[in-house]
Formats: sequence, C-alpha cells, structure tokens
Amino acid sequence: MFKRFVVGLICLLTVFMVKGQEKEFLAQADAFFSTYIKDGRVNYKAIVKNTTSLNNVLDLVKEIRMSKEDSAEYQAFWINGYNLLVIKGIVESYPIKSPLDIAGFFDVSKHEIGGKNISLNDIEHKMLRAEFPGEPRFHFVLVCAGLGCPPIINKAYMPLSLDAQLERQTQSALNDPDFIQVVKNKVRISQIFEWYKKDFTKGGQRLVDYINKYRTEKIPEKARVSYYEYNWALNEIN
Repeated sequence: MFKRFVVGLICLLTVFMVKGQEKEFLAQADAFFSTYIKDGRVNYKAIVKNTTSLNNVLDLVKEIRMSKEDSAEYQAFWINGYNLLVIKGIVESYPIKSPLDIAGFFDVSKHEIGGKNISLNDIEHKMLRAEFPGEPRFHFVLVCAGLGCPPIINKAYMPLSLDAQLERQTQSALNDPDFIQVVKNKVRISQIFEWYKKDFTKGGQRLVDYINKYRTEKIPEKARVSYYEYNWALNEIN
C-alpha cells in the first residue's frame, strides 16, 4: 500500500512539474514573440544582438515531454517550438536572404525539443500532421521564415485559445489578396495547396471548397485555379 502511495505521489509531482515547465515555456514564448515580431515579420537583427531570451525559451523545450492526451497542449507546444526553432536557425546563420540559403535547414539540421533530437520537417510531418491528419490549419501557423508562408503572429499559441487562433489565422490567410489572388474568373493560390493537396481535399472536397469555407468573398464556382511560385525571401523586418 505504501509503495503504491509513493509511486502515485511521484507521478503526481511529475505531472505538476511538467505543467509548470509548460506554463513557463508558454509565458517566455509569448514574451519573445511580442518583442521581436511586428506585422508578420521577424526582427532578426535585434535577436542577433541579444539571443538570451531565445536561448532561454529553447532551453525549456529540450526536456518537456508532451502527451497527446491533451491535444491542444500538445499541438500548441509543437507549433510554438517549430516557429522558435525556425527563428533560431535563421539567427545562427544571419545575415541571409532566405532559409533555403542554409543547406538542410528543414530536413537535415537537428534540434533538441520534447526529449527528442529531430528536424523541422519531423516536427511538421511526424509530430503534427501524422498525429492529426484531419487538421489542415497547421499550414497557416507553422511559419517557415519565407514570405510565402502566412505571417507569423506576435504571440504564442495557447492551449485554451488554440482552436480560435488556428481558425483566425486560416481565415486571415485565405482572405489575404496576396495569398489568394483573384482576378475575375482566374485564381492563383499558394503552392502550399499544391504540395499538401490531400490535406485540404479530404472527403472529396475540392481545394476551392476548402478555401471558400473561410472566405468572405467566395471564389466563383467555375474559376480557373493555378499556383503561383512560392516566395522564399526572408520574412525579416527591413
């Protein structure tokens, strides 16, 4: 009986410790984003001059273990972690013109996060898309440091408001005339929809069907859809 009590107490303390670490991570991430993000762009120059806050928040993510039992906590952790690690990768090689200037930026370089040593692609495709295949809104909140991505926001994604934040960012992107370019009966859309078409067309819906769910001004039924070239220029504050 005593042994069970001790084991139970240890488990309970572990849960409280993890919750405390997660809370601190979210607070520091939120403070970092609010300081260095403006109008969807990153102040890399300022971060390079003082990397303390970025290093501190990324030190926290190394040992935090997230369970999928609370999907909102899990998703918020990996979304924020991805965006922070992208910024870290850019800062380490700055000045550059594009994330593609760094060989293996997305698929080779490894990062310590969540008790793992994984790449940015691993976070996107294994930790998020593979675990939640019915959630295409990830594509509007994971920011690759290129201007072709929907803009990064100046706050952390929080578990309690995550669904609303995902919805807001998706709606914002799909109503942005630069992201969805409509000229009469012709529509040019991001290559994100070409690369991840299956994510947006589940259940037999067309790409336009998915886009129109979020648009105020609907794309015409018979519109001719094409893809414009992705802009990999760095999303930095000039």
